[in-house]
Amino acid sequence: MKLIVGLGNPGKQYEKTRHNIGFEVIDALSDRLNIPLNQAKFQGVYGVGHVHGEKVYLLKPLTYMNLSGESIAALMDYFQIEDEELVVIYDDLDLPVGKIRLRQKGSAGGHNGIKSTIAHLGTQEFNRIRVGIDRPPSGMKVPDYVLGRFTNEEQEVLAGVILKCANACEDWISKPFLHIMNEYNQ
Repeated sequence: MKLIVGLGNPGKQYEKTRHNIGFEVIDALSDRLNIPLNQAKFQGVYGVGHVHGEKVYLLKPLTYMNLSGESIAALMDYFQIEDEELVVIYDDLDLPVGKIRLRQKGSAGGHNGIKSTIAHLGTQEFNRIRVGIDRPPSGMKVPDYVLGRFTNEEQEVLAGVILKCANACEDWISKPFLHIMNEYNQ
């Protein structure tokens, strides 16, 4: 089994914001893998399908970012998904727009969605894909920045980034995450 989770905030006002890049990757995977997000449970929307002989779950927690771990842990407990079968996709202020970084474990790095996930899973050891959104301009508060939309220039780069994340997730379905890390962390 594999569980691919994209972090974000529910609601029209948050669509296409920097903080919702995880949701955008899940939407792309849903289309690509033909796994509709047609089930609402575990404080989220999710879909289930089979890809390369593997059962795959796609999840968008609807708890708002700071409580994402509640949704992830509930789904994992119910379907008995192990920590190593999870990958979480989320925005990262410490990477420039256009960069992704794959990791198998680590701290939350100040990201509230990851803090919640670590707290609810009881471990820092789970796969993740960090998607660069860059730092806010001088004088702008971080919450305003992450809840803001990408510039036109950034949006041009984003299509490629979302594709790259979706490719990494699809590759992970049939290959070890360490192999995927070596391939995509360049």
